[in-house]
Amino acid sequence: MSLNKTPFFELRSGSVDTLLFVVKTPDLDALRTELTRRFEATPEFFAGDVVAIDVRRLADSATGGEGERVSLAELEKLLGSVRMRPVGVVALPAQTWAIQWANEGGLPILEARDRRGAPKPSVDEAKPNTEAAAVIEAAVASTPPPATLPAQATIIDRPLRSGQQVYAKGDLIVLGLVSYGAEVIAEGNIHIYAPLRGRALAGVHGNLDARIFCTCLEPELISIAGIYRTTENPLPADVLSKPVQIWLDEEKLMIEPLRLT
Repeated sequence: MSLNKTPFFELRSGSVDTLLFVVKTPDLDALRTELTRRFEATPEFFAGDVVAIDVRRLADSATGGEGERVSLAELEKLLGSVRMRPVGVVALPAQTWAIQWANEGGLPILEARDRRGAPKPSVDEAKPNTEAAAVIEAAVASTPPPATLPAQATIIDRPLRSGQQVYAKGDLIVLGLVSYGAEVIAEGNIHIYAPLRGRALAGVHGNLDARIFCTCLEPELISIAGIYRTTENPLPADVLSKPVQIWLDEEKLMIEPLRLT
């Protein structure tokens, strides 16, 4: 029997969604303080999630050097304290300290195709090989786009009481009240056609384009891609108890009145 046809296992190409923990400072105390502050409102939310430690922001983008260093062993312990599980390291080739640590710790070096994380290339690095670029452009032009199906939206047509939680793989549409202590979570957008008084977390696997739409904003917590705001920071009068849309601008939550007429 061919090894490719064995009934016991398969080796296949594929991709797995993993959160990137993008390190912007080598100051472990500052990281610990911010990580605690960020997740104290939802201590179980990322429990058990796997993350890749991304240290590319620490590189010296001007010279392409190694840049600042951080103790990845301590960082691994820090993530473990909030029950995140590091599964690899994302680093630039010049960051040999990170590559060596990953090898010694048994973690693979991963390649991340994301919109954020890596320093912008220098002018010389950004210049394309004209001939190669032409070949790639021609190949892309001749390749038909892949067939994709949108994720199906989840619709909840009842009020959610305190302690109830709803999770949606795609968009989430809620037609009833989200009470204090209730939680709605979606990998895509969240639409709430009723008062939001509990928690709403959109884009939970890093979807920076996710939005929250609500007809009456009175939340305990709102979050998009891990960037959150709680009632400790009072909402302006022009959005409190009003129809709004919420989105991310860089790493800042933007809340805007929703014009319904």
